[in-house]
Amino acid sequence: MKKLLYLLPYLMALSLLSPLQAQDKPSQDERRTVSQVLHRSIANTEREFTGAAEAMPEDKYGFAPSNGEFKGVRNFGEQIKHVAAVNYIYGAALMGEKVPDDENGPPATKTKAEILKYLKDSFAYVYKAVDSIDERNLVEPMKSPFGVGTVTRLGIATSISSHAWDHYGQMVEYLRMNNIIPPASR
Repeated sequence: MKKLLYLLPYLMALSLLSPLQAQDKPSQDERRTVSQVLHRSIANTEREFTGAAEAMPEDKYGFAPSNGEFKGVRNFGEQIKHVAAVNYIYGAALMGEKVPDDENGPPATKTKAEILKYLKDSFAYVYKAVDSIDERNLVEPMKSPFGVGTVTRLGIATSISSHAWDHYGQMVEYLRMNNIIPPASR
């Protein structure tokens, strides 16, 4: 009986916490919107990609492999700027705005701080663009932002993450070549 009396306050505290925890997690029956699902996917990509971008010291942002068949590849900073620039292209296409014609980002954006700001701003823009997607326009054909053929909003939105992951893989190699363990591997 004494043990039960000692456990009672803990059991009461747990019973009070359970409803609070349930509010944070959507129920299995809760239906999410298309944009909510896409937001989550992009948020995961943004977290890992930005973490890798932040892990490289500024003096290594100009690093590109030189041993082997690496002639003409983008350096670390250029990889990040390219992904950000393409984020802007995807976002503009989703919102029906003028699509930027440069896949490499602004030439004046050179420092680590400037590149990271450009990257983070591009993800903010993409979130806004994804908000324009709903069940009605999800798979309607639209002009490709790259000029050839048609695509769907769903196709563009999923390309945001797939494109970034492609370059993330390259960035991980660049980090490891500089003896830096990517944040996701720590």
